[in-house]
Amino acid sequence: MEITEVRIKLMDEPGERLKAFCSITFDNCFVVRDLKIIEGTSGPFVAMPSRKLTAHCPRCGMKNHLRAPFCNQCGSQLSNDRMPLDADGRAKLYADIAHPINSACREMIQEVVIQEFLEEIERAKHPDYVSRYDDFDMDFGDFKRPQQQGANGDTRVDQAHQRRHSHLGNNRPQTGGPARDRNAPPSSPAAARNAYREPPPTGFGAGIFPAE
Repeated sequence: MEITEVRIKLMDEPGERLKAFCSITFDNCFVVRDLKIIEGTSGPFVAMPSRKLTAHCPRCGMKNHLRAPFCNQCGSQLSNDRMPLDADGRAKLYADIAHPINSACREMIQEVVIQEFLEEIERAKHPDYVSRYDDFDMDFGDFKRPQQQGANGDTRVDQAHQRRHSHLGNNRPQTGGPARDRNAPPSSPAAARNAYREPPPTGFGAGIFPAE
């Protein structure tokens, strides 16, 4: 197995240990993204893609990050005893998504990626430099809905939808007549329908429902 391509995204943040993101391709058929190049005490090293570890709230069962002091769902205080420890006794907050399982593979990835990282720094010094890294962290506004063509070839413009109902109840506009008293005792379904369907003689809603 060989690394056939490495793409680097340099980070322009002076003083930070994170120097770059990268993706590697194995044998032109398998890609691993979001590897990190971090500046260590003895030089840069490659960190594998990882995810944050979570634990369930004992009260509501909601998943929360291990460092969260309170539950994001119910607000109850969370204990620090739920953090797992690694072999050195330190709290383990992240878990690798993909990683080598032997030292030979790890050293091969380290050597190839760091060499490409150093070459990328030199390429970045040119004025026409463009990173080849595929960055999928895009904002919602970057995705634009394609325009649709009508039957005659003109661009179709959809009108905005008018909201009629919401999860908070019936929010249809009501004009003419007294406002509804939420504290009043419930009436029969037929009386409620007749009271709602009675339109004003003029104005909004006139003529929608037939006269009874």
